Amino acid sequence: MSSIKVIGGGRLKGEIKIQGSKNAALPIIAATVLNRGITVLRNCPRILDVFHMINVLKETGCKADWEGNNLIVDTTDITSTKISEGSVQKMRSSILFLGALLGRSHEVSIAYPGGCSIGKRPIDYHLDSLKRMNVTQEFLGEDKSIIHCYTNKILGTDIFLKFPSVGATQNVILTAVLGEGVTRIFNAAREPEVYELCSFLIEAGARICGKGTAFIEIEGVKELHDVEFTLSPDRIVAGTYMAAVAAAGGDVILRDTPNRHVESVIRVMEKVGCRIKADDRHMRISCNKRPLPYKMLITQPYPGFPTDMQSQLMTVLSIADGKSTIIEEIFESRFQNVNELKKMGAKITIEENKSKAVISGVKHLEGAIVKAHDLRAGAALVIAGLIAEGETIIREATSIERGYEDICRDVNSLGANARYCSENIL
Repeated sequence: MSSIKVIGGGRLKGEIKIQGSKNAALPIIAATVLNRGITVLRNCPRILDVFHMINVLKETGCKADWEGNNLIVDTTDITSTKISEGSVQKMRSSILFLGALLGRSHEVSIAYPGGCSIGKRPIDYHLDSLKRMNVTQEFLGEDKSIIHCYTNKILGTDIFLKFPSVGATQNVILTAVLGEGVTRIFNAAREPEVYELCSFLIEAGARICGKGTAFIEIEGVKELHDVEFTLSPDRIVAGTYMAAVAAAGGDVILRDTPNRHVESVIRVMEKVGCRIKADDRHMRISCNKRPLPYKMLITQPYPGFPTDMQSQLMTVLSIADGKSTIIEEIFESRFQNVNELKKMGAKITIEENKSKAVISGVKHLEGAIVKAHDLRAGAALVIAGLIAEGETIIREATSIERGYEDICRDVNSLGANARYCSENIL
């Protein structure tokens, strides 16, 4: 287990190239099994979550190799449709192989994903939808934790999602692509990562209409073909570094930014005092004063403000010149960072059944030893370290490597002082 040590102080200046999208890479890696051949994913981020998905691919008998940031996947042969319990425990996105292997092999066994640090996130929407597509489900093992799904053929149908779940939308799409007939998803998730999955599948020969909307229609095809596909930049990584500038101040250019997909973040950062100029692929963000408070922010499904940016914004608002409120409507355990920020001197109270945080800005934070409870919380604590007086140590920082190729490298290129270190020497 590694830690990150950050010495606070100083404005940020320079430029960063934004890595490929984690949340697009994961479902697309699962989708590669639908093609009996070779797929090349360009601009693929070299992060822990991607490495875990590659390991799952290899469990099924597929092959994967790197050439720089290009991932070459060979899914010609599938030798197993069983996904180990350990794989699902390591990374929840392994559940996307549920739809992909059903689509390819008409059978899959996979462990039921338990709760995670940011909330329960059950897969009821996934399973209920698959039942409607002629999929039989059995729950095996002493604790019924293994899901065994099988079918003689996938049948297209109408799927009405009670909530626009990203994972459920993706699993239905993956199941339906090689099915018979037409599948229509109502109240589909509109996140860019769903759009990207559809774009990849279309380039590989799938027939999909309505990508990027709440109504998606998939007409089954007999097979997909080899494809090379370039992943878009990561919108949450871009938002994280925008938040770093908003908190620490400075003048930074972000290269290869998905500006159309971070519009909600841009609006919020402008309201807290940032100046932002953006074109199709790049962004310049600057801030030369203490952040302004934000009266009321509510996390929402896309195109609303993303829950994955809530922790980073809370760090920004912890030193704002006034009182702010954040309401978390997506995950029930997204406020675990509050106690860590309090160790650094932040003034935050949790109200209304733990879904509302009221932040009273302080003039500065103090360096402390804190813990990264999850990926985005860890990134937010790195930002807190950048603005704190003295030294901050973020323990269990391995979680940050799930989504950031090298957060220390990136912030140091802007003049910060951050480095990885082993926890046993602290």
